[in-house]
Amino acid sequence: MINGDVSFWWNQIGMPVARPALAGDIDADVCIVGAGYTGLWTAYYLKLLAPDIRVVVLEQRFAGYGASGRNGGWLTNSITGGRDHFVAEFGRERVGDWQRRVNETVDEVIAVCAREKIDADIVKGGEYNVAMNRAQQSRLEAWAASEAEWPMADAQLLSADEARARIAIAGTTGGIWHPHAARIQPAKLAQGLALACERLGVVIHENTTVTEIVPGAARTEHGTVRADFVIRATEGFTANFAQAHREWLPMNSSLVVTTPLPASAWNDIGWAGRDVVGD
Repeated sequence: MINGDVSFWWNQIGMPVARPALAGDIDADVCIVGAGYTGLWTAYYLKLLAPDIRVVVLEQRFAGYGASGRNGGWLTNSITGGRDHFVAEFGRERVGDWQRRVNETVDEVIAVCAREKIDADIVKGGEYNVAMNRAQQSRLEAWAASEAEWPMADAQLLSADEARARIAIAGTTGGIWHPHAARIQPAKLAQGLALACERLGVVIHENTTVTEIVPGAARTEHGTVRADFVIRATEGFTANFAQAHREWLPMNSSLVVTTPLPASAWNDIGWAGRDVVGD
């Protein structure tokens, strides 16, 4: 992998052939800016719910170019910021229902991939986090105690022996596992979802940078899309818009990819469940 490449995932399957850029002013019912997961899932469900509406997606590079095609390959049920953060405002019952729905979202993605024949290398093995020293073990046990107050999270605390039996990570002192997670090949998911959207009638214009979003329109260097609704799905690229420059802070994370492991290494590790793993 060479710095400057889009991602390991796109290198694995090959870079996509670009879709045509916008070729002038057009009208739509809904214009979505950004062809990552946020934009593509929005387009997909809009067309399922209202097949006759005109949905146009504008993308500055290609579908899945951003974080959607270069993430860690985790499809999981985490609520950003933690559940307790939202209890004061919304109450435990509503936050607990939210967690159930996020759990269901993992299965919904898997179901859509099956229905749309998207081969994204999905295996639902759950999410596994491991401790490897006394400080980590203390934090792990505190986390497990907190998770026990949210039974819908289905978290299980594992002893050192139970953890090593699941995955033989050197120095393991304990682990915590829950079933609501799957590993995916994220570029394959983005690519397949874009194709599924197009089969439903969504129009995707790539290599089309939106320079400004205003009420009822998205302006680009190739023309303007006029729409009753314009949805900003730019995520980490939002700061590129002058009007939103100080509203959004892009963050960076990096991946390390090994060379392919021999079968003997997999046998030693015992990672048969294909859990997504963190510490």
